[in-house]
Amino acid sequence: MNRKTSIIILTYNHLDLTKDCIESIRKYTKKGTYQIIVVDNASTDDTKKYLQKQKDILKIYNKENKGFPIGCNQGIQLSSKENDILLLNNDTIVTTNWLSNLKTCLYSNARIGAVGAVSNHTENRQGVNFVYDDFATMQQKAKENNVSNSDRWEEKIFLIGFCLLIKREVLNKIGLLDEKYTPGYIEDNDLSLRIIKSGYKLMLCHDVFIHHYLGTAFRKNLDTFYPILYKNREYFYKKWHFETFAFDDIKSASFPLMEEYKTILDLNASIGVNLLEIQYRYKNSCVDGIEKDFSKRKWAKKFAKIYKSLEEVQENYYDCILIGNRLETEKNPNSFLKNIKKYLKEEGVIIGEFENAASIKRIKELLYETNTKEKNLFTKQEMVQLLEKNGYKELLFYHWYDYNLNEEESIQRLIENYPNTRFTYYSFRAKK
Repeated sequence: MNRKTSIIILTYNHLDLTKDCIESIRKYTKKGTYQIIVVDNASTDDTKKYLQKQKDILKIYNKENKGFPIGCNQGIQLSSKENDILLLNNDTIVTTNWLSNLKTCLYSNARIGAVGAVSNHTENRQGVNFVYDDFATMQQKAKENNVSNSDRWEEKIFLIGFCLLIKREVLNKIGLLDEKYTPGYIEDNDLSLRIIKSGYKLMLCHDVFIHHYLGTAFRKNLDTFYPILYKNREYFYKKWHFETFAFDDIKSASFPLMEEYKTILDLNASIGVNLLEIQYRYKNSCVDGIEKDFSKRKWAKKFAKIYKSLEEVQENYYDCILIGNRLETEKNPNSFLKNIKKYLKEEGVIIGEFENAASIKRIKELLYETNTKEKNLFTKQEMVQLLEKNGYKELLFYHWYDYNLNEEESIQRLIENYPNTRFTYYSFRAKK
């Protein structure tokens, strides 16, 4: 716990953001517990001039932009060899107790290898609903939030690299960032998997909030960004044998209908993202999963009991089964609904999701002849009939929509006459 932390920051222009970041570190971090290392990737503004005046910072000045993975590795190699490593984006502002809380979690268990913070952005579900108009308000909210609490530590399969604290022993074991992801993107997914593969856990600290502007020039130049993204996704797949989209396999739309059921089965465990979120939300629940794909299943098995198929599952065992959008993909939804019942306890429930066939989104596809029936489509009423026909009761629906109500006057009138067209997606809960 007394080990110092080397904070690695990469810069490429945006001096104003870099200044704010560094000043926040100096203000909100206990002196003597850290060193700052800045790797400048050939900035063309006054960043280098500013850094040269900072006597408490170790600097590397690259003659060309070497990208994120290489730059981070340069900083790590320059750091004191006994220090832990914290990768921090220069477009962040840190807050009260940020580093001490991260370290409290990191050293609470020998198996924890890296920890991350929450921010004002929701990527990887690492966001919180803080509302603030100025940084004084943000800092006050962060101070109230940043009270160390182990009940607010969530195990993850991936942590975003905008603020990532890693034990030195972990890096000594697994090595540096994979530079084949240069100039950047997805290298933090890769690093997360390597940490877990080596026997360590990743934890998200909800008791640490920092502000994140979320990207500077790299993401804004889409002509450059997308080719890099596609290249790195392809490399990731060749290395790990599943798509990066698996990190987004979360049934967030079903959570409003969930409760703390004693036993839960997820029919699409994927790599375990959803399982971990349920375990964090409902700490007294036991969550199992099903995943046919071996490359995904071996990761999910690190967090829960995972079966290859439904036939391996114990009958009359589960209080809740998450079926996702299976009714849209099953050849015979009636048979599926009847079969799934035998794995539920008496009064057990299923929770699922479906796209509204009567939504404006689907109507527009029909109007422009772009609609293809690639899956089973249901209106809300059709779903009610399907569930009731198969003996389900106490139906409960939750809707969400993404339609711009001001788009066209004619469609606006349609919405007024048929309000259900507004709802693009539904979740539902039904009791056996």
